Amino acid sequence: MWRVVIWAVLGLFCLVQSSMAETSGLRRLTQRGDLLGWEAVGRLDLSGLGYCTATLIETDLVLTAAHCVYGKDGKLLPADKITFRAGLSDGVALAERQALQVEAHPKYLANGKRSWDRVRHDVALIRLRDPISTTIADPFILHSGKDFGDDISITSYGRGRSGAPSRQKHCAIVDRYRDLYDFDCSTAPGSSGSPVFSKVGGRGRIVSIISGHRISNGRRIPYGMALPERVAELKAQMRRNRVTAPVGPATAVRQTGGARSSAKFVRPGG
Repeated sequence: MWRVVIWAVLGLFCLVQSSMAETSGLRRLTQRGDLLGWEAVGRLDLSGLGYCTATLIETDLVLTAAHCVYGKDGKLLPADKITFRAGLSDGVALAERQALQVEAHPKYLANGKRSWDRVRHDVALIRLRDPISTTIADPFILHSGKDFGDDISITSYGRGRSGAPSRQKHCAIVDRYRDLYDFDCSTAPGSSGSPVFSKVGGRGRIVSIISGHRISNGRRIPYGMALPERVAELKAQMRRNRVTAPVGPATAVRQTGGARSSAKFVRPGG
């Protein structure tokens, strides 16, 4: 239960464990037909520091976890070190864009004490230098309101499956405490920032993103936060700090193989 154990066990945040139950129903989206409808989920490559999972929520706006965009020194990574690769599958991305502006929530402290308040603010937005056409990747929208039930799904990259997104069609919210959620979805290092979708209103809507995990009875329990308020605050922050794209073509970052797995999911900034 969140009220009793979560912050007592956050010291186990760096442990990497899994169970057979966690991987049930996980499907690798390899073929073009498999990716249909999920193109807006991509891998966020961090210039040799590893990768996270991220999602288009507007044609030029990407949602991910705040701890993904910090370096080991606790400083925000420069935008030119971050590349979003939409629908990346086996070395080929449907669209690849360099970041222009990176905004992490101001209440997320990269080197701060682990706490529920840190998790609830573990949200970042990245504005891309060039938008991605909706004909290539249709952005997902956030779920508004609280009526989305407990049956959810997740699409993510992660250690051992970094080359293509994997989708778990059915998992669940197993506990809620204020604006925090526990899930029984399958996650791995690299899954930070992965979108958690509701099944309300037709196409999935994002209800949360993966921030981290705790260990309970030998099982990994991923958790995340409610998003609408955090994302609204970040959009306002982004407008205040708006960055203008430089004149001239962006420098493309091309990779044909999987990026090195990192501890971004296991240890923020690690």
